[in-house]
Amino acid sequence: MRKLRFAIFGTGFWSSFQLAGWNEIGGCECVAVYNRTRSKAEEFARRFGIPSVYDTPEALLDREQLDFVDIITGVETHAPLAKLAAERGRNVVCQKPMATSLPEAEDMVVTCHRAGVKLLINENWRWQYPVRQLKRHLDRRRIGQPFRARVHYANSFPVFDNQPFLKELEQFILTDIGSHILDAVRFLFGDVASLYCLTQRIHEDIRGEDVATVVLTMENGMTVVCEMSYASRTEIERFPQTYIYVEGDAGFLELGPDYWIRETTADGTFSSRHQPYHYPWADPAYDLVHSSIVDCQANLLDDLLGTGQAETTGDDNLKTVRCVFGSYESARTGLPVNLYEYIGRSH
Repeated sequence: MRKLRFAIFGTGFWSSFQLAGWNEIGGCECVAVYNRTRSKAEEFARRFGIPSVYDTPEALLDREQLDFVDIITGVETHAPLAKLAAERGRNVVCQKPMATSLPEAEDMVVTCHRAGVKLLINENWRWQYPVRQLKRHLDRRRIGQPFRARVHYANSFPVFDNQPFLKELEQFILTDIGSHILDAVRFLFGDVASLYCLTQRIHEDIRGEDVATVVLTMENGMTVVCEMSYASRTEIERFPQTYIYVEGDAGFLELGPDYWIRETTADGTFSSRHQPYHYPWADPAYDLVHSSIVDCQANLLDDLLGTGQAETTGDDNLKTVRCVFGSYESARTGLPVNLYEYIGRSH
């Protein structure tokens, strides 16, 4: 089977790691790279042996024979770049967050449907190895029917050091981390019926919020509390680990620090450790996340090859986008948001 040909749009912090993920999987090859600053695209191409360089996306799409594009640019460019690719019949893989607003994300999905191309979102958090193992434990139902959960992502990691543009975002933690956390919640517990959100800004030199608390009512009746912060220094913080605590009517399940899963039932507490795989190209500080890129992109590639179904399609990720921007709506108004009503207001 021939390798799929693809182009990368964007040469920022995440691009080299996503390219490493594609190379790790095999089955596809990057044949071109675009960046609006040509010198950056040229340096990236030299570093990774990519044959063609462009500083306009139109020229790349018109000249290259591609099976898909991988959009790893700023969120404000996702929709226009996806539209350009779709108009030329190219499948689209797009970095999260999908778009700058819910209507924009909806338009991306509609545009790709009308063009007959795939829209897949590179949403890797649910593919973290410890999170997948927690899902396996949940599905065994040894703790019975879950009724409440807490998802805790709070640390003091200096995220602005290697991604300074995050300081300038009007909407920060809910789009940057909330997109991940809320998607992982949907993966673990199903879809969301309503939510209530509070946000705070603790770092004084940033524009957006760096702390958010979201209380979700799931369609199955569960309550899930999501705690997100880049302003918390705690003894248990292990960037970029997420801790998840689940109460069931027959027990308790915990994903805690250092990848330990503990399951407590009437029979006692049973512990097991689920450390992610380490790749030589991964940044040690992001090891957990970078290892999940491989599994996520393998799932996307199966869909592109027609040998499987991607979990994080544009249609599916729209549900996460609704949670993100529904959270901003709740924080703005101080009121709960019914996701079904919020969908109606977005059109």
